Amino acid sequence: MASENLILRLVHIRHVYETAAGAEVNCVLRDVDLELVAGESLAIVGPSGCGKSTLLNLIGTLERPTAGEVFIGGRDVSKLSEKELAAVRNRELGFVFQAHHLLPQCTVLENVLVPTLAAGNSSKPADSMERARRLLHRVGLDHRLDHLPGQLSGGERQRAAVVRALINQPRLLLADEPTGALDQASAEGLAQLLLELNREEQVTLILVTHARELAMRMQRVVELREGVLHVLQ
Repeated sequence: MASENLILRLVHIRHVYETAAGAEVNCVLRDVDLELVAGESLAIVGPSGCGKSTLLNLIGTLERPTAGEVFIGGRDVSKLSEKELAAVRNRELGFVFQAHHLLPQCTVLENVLVPTLAAGNSSKPADSMERARRLLHRVGLDHRLDHLPGQLSGGERQRAAVVRALINQPRLLLADEPTGALDQASAEGLAQLLLELNREEQVTLILVTHARELAMRMQRVVELREGVLHVLQ
C-alpha cells in the first residue's frame, strides 16, 4: 500500500482484560495487524464476544492496547496524552453506534453542529452551518432540521448520527453495528448511504457487523477469530 495514502496501521495489537487484582482474564486480541488507505471500506465480522467492538474501540482511541501500536495518518496514537487523543477523536475520527446518542433537547441541526464546537470551528460558523445543511440534505433530512430526535424515526435518527460523525471531515468513519436496531428497509437504506458517503467523502469506513450481507458489500472483509484477523474478502 502507498505509504502516503495509508490512513490506519495496526502493528501487533494485543489486548487483555484483567481483574481488579491484576490477574489475566481474557486475551481478546492476540496479534492483530491491519492497514487501510484513504477511501477504503472494511467490514469486521465474527461471533458475539470475539472482540470486534474492542478492536474498534482501540482504533477509535477509546481504549489503549495492552501491547502494539495504532497509527492514524502516520502518528502512533497509542502514545498520545488524553488531551491529544480527544483532539484526534474530534477531528480525525467519526463514530456511529447502534444507539444514535443524539442529544434529546437539541434539534437535528444543533446535534450535527455539536462536534464543530468541540473542534474549535466556532470562528467559521458559516462554513460549518453550510456543510451541516448540505450533508443533511444529502441524507434526506433537510425537512427535519428543526425537529428533535424524539420526533424522528429510527432510520432518520441514525442518518442524523452519520452526518454528525462526518461534520468535521474525519479520516476514519467507525461504525459499530449501526443497522442493528433498525428494521430491514431502514437498515438497507443506511447501509447504502454509508457506502455512498464513503465514496463521496473519501472517508475510510470500518464497519463492525453481524450481518454478512452488509459485510460483503464492503471492499474488504475480515473475520476476528480467537483474537486474530482472517481475511474473507
